[in-house]
Amino acid sequence: MKAWYLLYCKSRGEARAQQNLALQQIDTYLPTYPEEKLVKGQVTVKRVLLFPSYLFVNFDPEVTSVSKIHNTRGVIRIVGCKELMTPIDDSIIHAIKLREHKLISEVSSQEAAPTPEPEMERGDKVCFTEGPFAELEGIFDETNGEKRCFVLFDLMGKQQRVVVNKESIKPAK
Repeated sequence: MKAWYLLYCKSRGEARAQQNLALQQIDTYLPTYPEEKLVKGQVTVKRVLLFPSYLFVNFDPEVTSVSKIHNTRGVIRIVGCKELMTPIDDSIIHAIKLREHKLISEVSSQEAAPTPEPEMERGDKVCFTEGPFAELEGIFDETNGEKRCFVLFDLMGKQQRVVVNKESIKPAK
């Protein structure tokens, strides 16, 4: 019976595996999500793999040989394939596809121009939004190039100067 299975692929080989399986007329699904990045002052949207090194494949093991799938370039193995293969429920694949389409439509409906953040000045209090210091506060010191800045941070009773991405801080309220 035709069903969805999960393939483990070589590192960064998901697209290659997908292409080679398509040449064999085997259905595949490689879930992605849109990620916004600030590049040279402009926001760009890049598609990022939801499950790096994994690819969903839809085939019938009674029609298509499992060894044919395993021997496809870019594929390492079918996940859970020992004696009995475990198919993935269609509703799970359908839910992932719906979520992917929803995220893509949300990003495409947003305005292309980013809302400019107010420039921070030396001495301004900032709050870390991500990374190991998330939710903690520091004091903005100065910029270090386009993407980085120095933040003064109280660490072990002493003020330390830390280099962080500008995207990982925001003005404290």
